[in-house]
Parts: sequence; structure tokens; C-alpha cells
Amino acid sequence: MNESLVNETTPAPDLQIKDKPDLLPNRTEPKPWVVSLMGPTASGKTGLALELAKSYPFEIISVDSALVYRGMDIGTAKPSAEELAQVPHHLIDIRDPAEPYSASDFRQDALACIKSIQDSGKVPLLVGGTMLYYKFLIEGSAELPSANATIRQQIEAWAESEGWPGIHRRLSEVDEVSAQRINPNDPQRLQRALEIYLATGKTMTWHLQQQTPSSLPFELLQMAVCPIDRKRLHERIAQRFHQMLDEGFLAEVEQLFQRGDLHAGLPAIRSVGYRQAWEYLSGSMSYAEMVDRGIIATRQLAKRQLTWLRSWPDVQWFESEDPMLSSKALKWLESAPISV
Repeated sequence: MNESLVNETTPAPDLQIKDKPDLLPNRTEPKPWVVSLMGPTASGKTGLALELAKSYPFEIISVDSALVYRGMDIGTAKPSAEELAQVPHHLIDIRDPAEPYSASDFRQDALACIKSIQDSGKVPLLVGGTMLYYKFLIEGSAELPSANATIRQQIEAWAESEGWPGIHRRLSEVDEVSAQRINPNDPQRLQRALEIYLATGKTMTWHLQQQTPSSLPFELLQMAVCPIDRKRLHERIAQRFHQMLDEGFLAEVEQLFQRGDLHAGLPAIRSVGYRQAWEYLSGSMSYAEMVDRGIIATRQLAKRQLTWLRSWPDVQWFESEDPMLSSKALKWLESAPISV
């Protein structure tokens, strides 16, 4: 029996057909609608989003931490020029790879995009798999201390001698909750959590607990797409990685590598696939190792995305491999409950 990826969150077999909700703002709805389309990497989100946009007045807002960067097209599976021309897209190619982009940045930008789209009479469709971005958008962000360059340099010096797992151990000694939440191999988040404690004497956990949940100016209708069979998802990931290589992924990374102002510690270069290609170009691993580790890292990303999604409330799941995927998703949108 195939191992299920979605477990108890698989789609309900029968949806009660109700009147089609008006996804545009109107006088009777207290808030306008926003639709989100989530799922792990290589699950087919872009294709489904474009199909849905043929029937609804959607404009797409990317919820992807790598698509924000210019010059990173092949390795991020960025929509093609033809696809971008079919439907208006937002929050793609808005940063140079040398410029970090945070979840707080995303929330501010996404809220502005949502308002602009709604003001134009269209419906925002959030598409992507960066679950932290969704969380920040929905829950708001805490007021955290500004970056401290001196402390960051000290943490980076420790990381050079101890490795980032050593920084993770340091963090666990002062902020166990954050340490349990952050992967030992996630330099950016480890550095930020430890920096906050060293700068303020209070943990990131404490700071996050002080935030007041914000009220969103819209109602959110959430769907997710994923192959139910874990093996099939892994196959799709491997196929896409090899396809990216065939399309010139290494040449794309080499252009970034040759710039001279980029380094392996930047969030853009730490993106899955780019990190492994960067290490290959740096001479620290063979081509075969790069391919193997790139695929493994992408599988691990998909696993983390699914871990988030399994606990996500009010999500309607769809099977990526279903030949009737787009029609079923459209039917659900047409019969979705007014109250999410």
C-alpha cells in the first residue's frame, strides 16, 4: 500500500453544493475573499493556478522565498515568460540575490498587493509553498529588535569554529522552544534567534509571545495540492531536478558565482538546489554528489512543507495526479462554504 502524504487531511469525498460565493468584494460580505493555493515543491501549483485563472478574475501573488530573486529562474522553477503573460503575477523578481528578503518583508508587500488587486476589481490568488510566509501573513509579525552587526559577526565566528549545529546547541541552552523549531542546518534563523537573545537578554520565543494577533482585512479560502503517494512526489522532484539541469541550471548558478559580490551565506544562495550547485562550483563536491544532494535537499524541503500543511487548519486537499484536478478544484471553489 502506498504511504499517504496527506493522511486524515485528504479531500472529503462529497462536498455539499452551495450557492457559488462571490469572491469579489460586495455589500453583503463583511470582507472580500482571498484564495490560497499551497503545496510542497513539485506538486503542480503553478499549472493549477493558471487553470483556475481561466475561470476566475485572479491575479497571482507568489508565496515563494526564492522567486523574489532576479536571475534565479531555472532552479526556482519560475513561471515562464509565457505563463507570466497569461495572468498578472506579483512578488516575483523584486530583489537582487545580494539583498535578503524576510517573512516580514513579504507580509508588508503581500498586504499591499492584496489591496491593490482588490481595488482593481480582481481576486488575489496566493500561490506557493513557503509556509512561514503564510504564517506571517495570517498571524502578523512581532516587533523584533533590529539587526546587530557586531553580534552577528560574533555568531558567524562561532559558526566557523563550531559549525551551525554548534550554534544550534548554544541556542538550545537559552531558548529551547526556538531551538526545537529551527533546523540545526538553518543558519539564517539560528543566527537571528541567538542574536535576539544576546542583544536583549530575552528569547525570540518571549518576543513572539508578546505579539497581538492581527485581524486580516479579508476572508481566506485555502486549498492544497499534492500527490498522495510519497514515492510519486519523490519521482516528480527528481524528474524536475534533472530537467532543470538539462535546461542550463548550472550555467545560471555559475553566472551568480562569477559576480563576486555573492556568497554562500546569503539566503538566496542557500535556496535548495542553489546551495548544492554553489558547493559544486566551489570544488567541495563532485557533480554526482551535487545532483544527489540537491534531490535529497528538495525532498527534505517537501517533507517540511507537508509537516506544516498537515497541521494547517481549514485546507481542502487535491490530488496532483488526478486527471480531473482542475475541474474538481473549480467545483470546490464554486461550492465552497462562505465561512472558512
